[in-house]
Amino acid sequence: MLGLTGPADAEVVTAAFRTTIKAARPDVAGGDAERFRQTIAAWRLIQSQAVPLALSPPVQVPPAPPVVGITPAQALAGGLSRVRLAGRDLRIRVPAGVRTGEHLRLKAAGASGEDLFLPVVIRPADGMHAIGDDLHMRWPVSHRLVADGGRLEIDTHAGVRSAWIVADQPLCLRLKNLGLPARGRHPQGHLFVTLEPRDDAPSAAEDMLARFTRVWTPDRLAA
Repeated sequence: MLGLTGPADAEVVTAAFRTTIKAARPDVAGGDAERFRQTIAAWRLIQSQAVPLALSPPVQVPPAPPVVGITPAQALAGGLSRVRLAGRDLRIRVPAGVRTGEHLRLKAAGASGEDLFLPVVIRPADGMHAIGDDLHMRWPVSHRLVADGGRLEIDTHAGVRSAWIVADQPLCLRLKNLGLPARGRHPQGHLFVTLEPRDDAPSAAEDMLARFTRVWTPDRLAA
């Protein structure tokens, strides 16, 4: 029908179809309506039985590098973190002040001897979490202290810090310069403390007694 003999590739078959269908058109000299219909039917039969083209082999995507997970304490002071890379357990030294999203460079640690850059994530731990340059934590406070205001002592990673609560103000305090240390283009961060009113939190009097006990030790009382 298309004038082909033997095997032919897709381009040859398409060219033969175009030539045959053009010559068979009923509205041209020498055309024939029946041959025109048969040519179209043959073309449709070829298309329905054509073997689909083979798909390209999948692209081999290199595995993502392991994440260096550290605690807020490690981000504050630096330390060692462990990661598993290509079946090996590696100990990586983390500098103080590193932030989530930064990368640590491992020289010649790749499969071909190239440098690797591992992303860092600061995970919540010990009641703290990091957002950017700042650290965040929660601290219990009595309902009476929230309503009346007064002095509050907060046990932070840098030791006990005192703060004043103003009555009926937002229950979030900023302790200046107690966030992540300055590093590179990152400034010194702050510590934000969200106060949680609780029935079992120490009252103002109990808090004052705790401060007195810490300051006036037996040695100082005897002096």
